[in-house]
Amino acid sequence: MESTRRLGKYRVEREVLDEQRLEEVTQRKSYSDGHRPLSERLKDSFRCTIPKLKRSLMSSFPVLYWLPKYSVWDYGMPDLISGISVGIMHLPQGMAYSLLASLPPVFGLYTSLYPALIYFFFGTSRHISIGTFTVLSIMVGSVTERLAPDGEFLKNNGTNVTTEVDISARDAYRVQVAAATTVLGGLIQVLLGVVKFGFVGTYLSEPLVRAYTTAAAVHAVGGQLKYIFGVSPSRFSGPLSLVYTLKDVCSLLPHTHLPSLVVSAVTMVLLTAAKELNSFLGSKLPVPVPMELITIVAATLISSYAHLNGNYSIEVVGEIPSGLRPPSAPDVSIFGEVIGDAFALAIVGYAISISLGKTFALKHGYKVDSNQELVALGLSNAVGGFFQCFSVCPSMSRSLVQESTGGKTQMAGVASALIVLVTILKLGTLFQELPKAVLASIVFVNLKGMFKQYSDIITLWRSSKIDLVVWLVTWVSTLLLNLDLGLAASITFALFTVIFRAQLPTYSVLGNVPGTELYVDMEKHREAKEIPGVTIFRSSSTVYFANAELYLEALKEKSGLDIGKMIIYKRRQEAKQKRREKRAERRAKRQAKTERRAHRRAMKLSGLPEFSVEVEADCWRDKRGDGTDTEEEEQEEPGWTERENGTVFVIPTTPRIPGDQSRWEYLKGGDPDCTSLGWMSELQDEDTTTLGSSSEDTLSRDLERVSLGSLGKWSWDIHSIILDLSTANFIDIVALKTMKNIFQDFSEIDVDVYIAGCQASVVEELELGGFFSETIAKKQLFASVHDAVLYCLNHRGAASFPRYEPSLLVHVARPQ
Repeated sequence: MESTRRLGKYRVEREVLDEQRLEEVTQRKSYSDGHRPLSERLKDSFRCTIPKLKRSLMSSFPVLYWLPKYSVWDYGMPDLISGISVGIMHLPQGMAYSLLASLPPVFGLYTSLYPALIYFFFGTSRHISIGTFTVLSIMVGSVTERLAPDGEFLKNNGTNVTTEVDISARDAYRVQVAAATTVLGGLIQVLLGVVKFGFVGTYLSEPLVRAYTTAAAVHAVGGQLKYIFGVSPSRFSGPLSLVYTLKDVCSLLPHTHLPSLVVSAVTMVLLTAAKELNSFLGSKLPVPVPMELITIVAATLISSYAHLNGNYSIEVVGEIPSGLRPPSAPDVSIFGEVIGDAFALAIVGYAISISLGKTFALKHGYKVDSNQELVALGLSNAVGGFFQCFSVCPSMSRSLVQESTGGKTQMAGVASALIVLVTILKLGTLFQELPKAVLASIVFVNLKGMFKQYSDIITLWRSSKIDLVVWLVTWVSTLLLNLDLGLAASITFALFTVIFRAQLPTYSVLGNVPGTELYVDMEKHREAKEIPGVTIFRSSSTVYFANAELYLEALKEKSGLDIGKMIIYKRRQEAKQKRREKRAERRAKRQAKTERRAHRRAMKLSGLPEFSVEVEADCWRDKRGDGTDTEEEEQEEPGWTERENGTVFVIPTTPRIPGDQSRWEYLKGGDPDCTSLGWMSELQDEDTTTLGSSSEDTLSRDLERVSLGSLGKWSWDIHSIILDLSTANFIDIVALKTMKNIFQDFSEIDVDVYIAGCQASVVEELELGGFFSETIAKKQLFASVHDAVLYCLNHRGAASFPRYEPSLLVHVARPQ
């Protein structure tokens, strides 16, 4: 009662609206009213005007929109502080993630420089930090190791092939492979953005992306174990490569290089403790403490003064060339071998980028253009590939730092790029003594956030079992099939789950909520009341070719009417009835001939005029004793009456029982073929009425009883079926044929079918598909389920089902 007072009530009085009347009331626009002709649209697309050119430049170069409005006083200092903080993070992450890509560390610094500058001109997000990312680095590493394995770069001493690897030649070719893959992936992203294919990222659901990154973190750990333990396992590629790598590493554990393991363990312990302390004191610090940078500076100093490489054989970064390398064109001959990997990099990178961009845009109240983001990311990769960069996308950790330290615009990315540039030009040589075990430890500690995503299993178990299955399948397939094939298998499976859910929706019969115009699933709501004689059927998904047959089967099951068996029975009965009629016709002809002879003899004896009844194959006809037709005098003879509805009454020439009173017998005849005498022999006692005891209303009701139900065993209490199509957003040709079959099949058993809640686009598709005809009228479509229910009850329900209570429904005024 309190909720009633709080929410209030309302009362509606309106006419019942079918689709035709709704169009008249709302004046629905035609297709031509809402869509311009194709010729005009083509002319407009090729027409160049100043405002259109300005809009095009602003959308293609977003920097032209926000840079003239940039306020140095308001945004300059926050962007500078934020850029310096992010730039300091770029240095250790760039060098560490280069190891994941199986490239020299300096190329990680290049990757942190050029793409950020390109995104400044074309990007629309103000807070994401473009650069190296764990997952993409692992994917690039799988490509470089597959196309440039160590076994193909063994040194030759002139006579024999040694086991020593030519590292410089191997790294040079791996750089070419990574650059070619990056350029091709960037071109794919640009092409998808130009054709407005930005929605492709929506096919990567959140459970899929999180499971994929979680599995990629396992690959990252497997790739860094060789640096942490100081071992040299064999390199594997393709499906099950991770399993083979872990097996090989485990077999080499007895040969662990203890100094490398000690450096890795100390680094991970100190870095983990420092990060936890940094997180605890984060609210009290103006900027986060750059723990990775402090770690690599300290490790470099210790390694340099303690000579860890010479004294303990700890592998270090090695030579880092100072200065920038000139751009070079990628090796296009590699494109054919890496096109699949490039496409996977393009899709994964864009999915991560747009998800982060939309998150920050929603938080700070601005808009991110998905298609322009695809172009911006593609240009960052394509141009960066010419400068020997590998694939990039935003990093969650760097983006959070950029946003939390007060970054306002893309200028923060320029400031971070300047920090990286200074490091490359002046400070790069200082990190030559940095142990690779330290970089591997930084990667390992930074993967902590991804490993926390295993808690998704518990969350998804409670919320959605299907999403949990998608998560598990993605995780397993990515681990076993590697990153490229695992992504393809995961997307395929995720799409199959969508098809499965659309193909097997929930079918329900709706009931009325007393006192309202609302209709809910009767199986899930106790107070929902069934509308007597009306079945309201709804599917939770649109009807299309994949589930059209299932929709029909569910309708039969929910309504309790097995249309197929009922129609087959009806046709059998009709065929049997025709055979009976033919036999009865032959008997009637013989009997009539005998009766005419007896009748003429009786007339001659009584001296009365001769009168007879003759049944022919095509009509009823009176004959006098002299053989002349009396068709013209039929209305004047008191012995014959013919009704407009085809019912014929016959007075037997003699009573069946001597002394009994002659009776009128009737038959419901729909066709004027007058083969109805066969019905005479099959009529039951309740189908025979005396003239003196029958009123007009009683006679009409009795005539209507001669239907399919009187032919056999079938009986039902449904006179109308309402198909609620409010969930349908399109209808294809298969669904259209299914709907036609539903209307035709149920009409054969005298059940009316109506459609309710169609969207305007679905109505247009029904019209274009020729759904409406002489048998299916537009008046059988209603604006809502409630309109259809009221029409059914007013049309058929009240007389046939007196138990119907009008109080079940809110009052709706009947049309005048």
